[in-house]
Amino acid sequence: MIFVLSVVLILYCLAIVFLIYGFTKVNTIDYNGLTPKTKFSIIVPFRNEAENLPFLLDSLSKMNYPLELFEVILVDDFSEEKLKVENLKFKVSVIKNIRVSNSPKKDAILSAMQIVNTNWIITTDADCVVNKNWLLTLDNYIQLHDIAMIAGAVTYDCNNLFLHHFQQLELASLQGATIGSFGIKKDFMCNGANFAYTKSLFQELNGFDGNDGIASGDDVFLLQKATEQFPEKVHYLKSKNNIVITKPMNDWKSLFYQRVRWASKTSSYKSTFGKGLAVVVFAENLSLVLAFILLLLGLLSFLNIFLLFVLKFVVDTVLIYKSQRFLTKAKMSYLIPSSLLYPFFSTSVALYSLFGKYEWKGRKFTK
Repeated sequence: MIFVLSVVLILYCLAIVFLIYGFTKVNTIDYNGLTPKTKFSIIVPFRNEAENLPFLLDSLSKMNYPLELFEVILVDDFSEEKLKVENLKFKVSVIKNIRVSNSPKKDAILSAMQIVNTNWIITTDADCVVNKNWLLTLDNYIQLHDIAMIAGAVTYDCNNLFLHHFQQLELASLQGATIGSFGIKKDFMCNGANFAYTKSLFQELNGFDGNDGIASGDDVFLLQKATEQFPEKVHYLKSKNNIVITKPMNDWKSLFYQRVRWASKTSSYKSTFGKGLAVVVFAENLSLVLAFILLLLGLLSFLNIFLLFVLKFVVDTVLIYKSQRFLTKAKMSYLIPSSLLYPFFSTSVALYSLFGKYEWKGRKFTK
């Protein structure tokens, strides 16, 4: 048994080392002082976000970008509360979501597409805030590169709670893996809270055709389609000015269902690398859970499980540290207890997601 656990660990460590290498290959940039030219449409699907949306709109109003060069389209997915939008200097439209599939967010983006008047589209979430140079950085990058899709970073605004820091460390790991995959030309993942692409590319890819029956994945599946057909047109913008800040979950149940929602789309990945990495990560976390059970049964020594944990902890920490240093000025907290808990949490999420059912914003979904 220890041989199998060791083989899984070696494969896992090799995968993370490759991602660390890829992370270092993606250069951190700033905007270059070019005069803004790009017109953007910012699409924000929302449901029951009257508390959060004012903060997003306020951050958009403070951006260092000409007001005439961007518009905001808020897509209301049958909220139970009424949203008031007033006294904004930039153009904002509020439209109703037209439901045609199993995915409210994909439907919301398609609904917004009907009134988009620009070529460049950005999606973000209602519970986010953006950097004042967010659009300026995107614009300058677009002017300097022949591209049609840009993935960007997302981080959390954490309180001093274990739950919040647990999520931040996990997100830092995911963001590190995302950037690392771009660095080794195996990009397969992105975050819809900070995702830009041209309307013409969206149309050329036939939008969400082929995965509109899957409730989540408006970002990942579109990225994988673009990477498969036009790899040179897809870039990651690694810039501190381009980081979007969102809110962590405030209870474990909500966090669990959110992660189940994220995990449920993995089996539908087109990316062979993405599927393979998901299998290796799941196998490693499952092996640690099994090792703990074997320890309790007296079938595995404490020294063996300690070595397995330490080796995984070391490679994970390197990737998380690099990612965390890019994402936020905050120090890493609760790293050891989070690392001890994570294999059990991750394995539970992965196994539960196989059933394809989860709750989100008061609704029940299947894959």
